[in-house]
Amino acid sequence: MANEGIPIVSGWAVEDVLELGRVFWARLNGKGAFIHLEGMEGVTGMYVVEIPPGAELNPEKHIFEEIIYVLQGQGGVEIWQEGGEKNLFEWQRGSLFSPPLNTWHKLFNGSSQPAVLLAATNAPLLMDAYHNQDFMFNCDYRFVDRYGGSSGFFRGNGDRYQEGKANIWETNFIADVGSAHLDSQEGKVAGGSITQFQMADNGLVGHIADWPVGRYHKAHYHGGGAIILILKSFGYTLMWPNEIGTQPYKSKHGDQIIKMDWVPGGILSPPTGWFHQHFNVGKESARQLAFRYGGRKYIQGLRRALGKGVEGVYTSTEEGGTLIEYKDEDPNIRIIFEKALTKEGISVQMPGSPS
Repeated sequence: MANEGIPIVSGWAVEDVLELGRVFWARLNGKGAFIHLEGMEGVTGMYVVEIPPGAELNPEKHIFEEIIYVLQGQGGVEIWQEGGEKNLFEWQRGSLFSPPLNTWHKLFNGSSQPAVLLAATNAPLLMDAYHNQDFMFNCDYRFVDRYGGSSGFFRGNGDRYQEGKANIWETNFIADVGSAHLDSQEGKVAGGSITQFQMADNGLVGHIADWPVGRYHKAHYHGGGAIILILKSFGYTLMWPNEIGTQPYKSKHGDQIIKMDWVPGGILSPPTGWFHQHFNVGKESARQLAFRYGGRKYIQGLRRALGKGVEGVYTSTEEGGTLIEYKDEDPNIRIIFEKALTKEGISVQMPGSPS
């Protein structure tokens, strides 16, 4: 990353990704910056790139997986296998897609305004494994099992199904994440919806979450590398290491809790084994886009390790999982949330009360 000559943004979170300073990135022929947060831990990587009006990025291919979200603007992308026909589709603000592994792809901005895109990758994991940049960007192998050049590959329909407690959507293109239909998921947030997406046969996957005004997620933890982008509303996230227990305030460990306020455009990444909990204090439903390593279609051991044989983030800590049910959480969690809502003139909408 240092050799690429663009800024590297580190820390616990990014307040607004669109406000990050970007400089010319010779390899891509656009303006860019890397994002390297504490919780990404060498499992995932992220960068933001700006395409000037009417311009295009340099074509590239790489042996790491990548999922691209459009923060601003509209344009298109050409994707092709070495020696094959080019497949072209258009994107707009809110679109999500993934160039299949090691395919050539070229992004262009066909509008009169700058386009800004955010990319999540597993490049750090692969770079650490191979430590050979020439191999990463110049491998000749064609993964035709992942992409055979079909013109309908990026139509965005896909298949939806439930596996275990998770709602899965296999698709290679989402036209607008902000308006995409999500499936009910009361197990993680009261009144909320969560759908996991699986793109281009990747191990790098993610999910979209939406939950109502006056509500918050149940605290849970998992492996490192997960990255969360805020799309709508404002609020805050609490994070703490699971070693201090499920009731950190009550056990006098409140000084180890990290609180991060967020607005649309904010990014955060919980470290391995840290409980984290998302609170909506805005006057509209909150929506997040998350990227992480380890899907349901191709399971990675590094993701299963924390599950203890169960679906960790969907199963309570009492049953061997990694999720704190509302009834078992620290009473101060609800008190702090109610105070935040009162300040905004919003009434709490949470079911029940903690014991």
